[in-house]
Amino acid sequence: MKLKILNHCCLLAVMTVLSTPVVAGKLSIGDANSTTGELSVSGFLRAKYQDKSWTENDHKLTFDAARVNVDYKSPKLFGHVEYRCYQFEKLCDFSTLVDAYAGYHFNEHHLIQVGLQAVPFGLGRFWESNYYGGVMTQIGLEDVHNLGIKYQGKFDTGTKLELGYFPGDGGSYSGPYSEDASRYTTNFVKPENDLITHLDETDMFIVRVEQEVGGLPEGISGNVGASYWSSDIDNKTFGTTGDRQAWALFGNLNYNNLELLATVGKNDVDNADPVTSKASLMGSFDDNFMVANEGMFYTIDLAYSFKDVGKFKKIQPHFMYSQYAKSENSFKDSSRHILGVSVYYNNLLFVADYIMGKNDFLIGGPSDSYAQGNANQSEQMLNLQVSYLF
Repeated sequence: MKLKILNHCCLLAVMTVLSTPVVAGKLSIGDANSTTGELSVSGFLRAKYQDKSWTENDHKLTFDAARVNVDYKSPKLFGHVEYRCYQFEKLCDFSTLVDAYAGYHFNEHHLIQVGLQAVPFGLGRFWESNYYGGVMTQIGLEDVHNLGIKYQGKFDTGTKLELGYFPGDGGSYSGPYSEDASRYTTNFVKPENDLITHLDETDMFIVRVEQEVGGLPEGISGNVGASYWSSDIDNKTFGTTGDRQAWALFGNLNYNNLELLATVGKNDVDNADPVTSKASLMGSFDDNFMVANEGMFYTIDLAYSFKDVGKFKKIQPHFMYSQYAKSENSFKDSSRHILGVSVYYNNLLFVADYIMGKNDFLIGGPSDSYAQGNANQSEQMLNLQVSYLF
């Protein structure tokens, strides 16, 4: 019943926005600097057209997704809720909560927040400048939102510290295909086949440190950092407990309007499974898939922003390289690369991406793409999107 109510609320929000006159900026009441604070609503409506090398079924413009954000800001307290719905077969047949947290500012540099929120691992929520994401979003280390508590502090030395504890994931929501994989974040999920081991990730401790780089020439800025992820992997099928140990090194370099992002790290999962010890079942966006337990990952992103070009607010070409290099010799690596451009015009965002994937389940790869993988060639997809931002 709760899932149906959430789905109906998201559908109502979409229809409300569709019937609202086009006006610039978010909808808000109040003042963020006052004691009562500011409440605001923002989001997007998005349509897509896709041309895929592995199918001929998507050559049409369709509704893709809607996002609704509700934010509260005051000098001390703040809160954020993000809800999304997507269309597989019909409007909002897959919908999911992404964030729902509240926080408190101790002062200008230190805060704490509690609830469903982005895990502070790697560069941050996103490791690239495109809107499709790298292959690590499917491995469950990038753009991960779990239930927990986080402290964030910024210091005069240019150091930013984040400490998080997440007792569990954010749960599943409403989708047409899967019972437990109807979720935004890739997590370990309950299998729909009793022959597959059921895993659950708990007690996630995560630390992230980022340092501004000083002494750079004029016009250049950057930072470097490291993060570590340690958790328990509860094997509910065999009654055993394993763990995940993952680390990431990252950096950001800016020169005028040019930005370079880079992340490298390792994922190491012990699923305490005597039958399938090299791979584990994970899921998101209403799909289940096996993922190799151990491997190195790499993401490099390059973007350049042309600002105020005629009537366009910004034009941003971008390129991304991402790879999950599995440690098991018999497993084939998974990769996703993107070359594209984003164009901002008033309240509209146009995106054109050429996406190449190999052993990437979302880009035409086989069902075992993120585990053993058996693809010998890459698949391609042209992804065109237009979003109305509010």
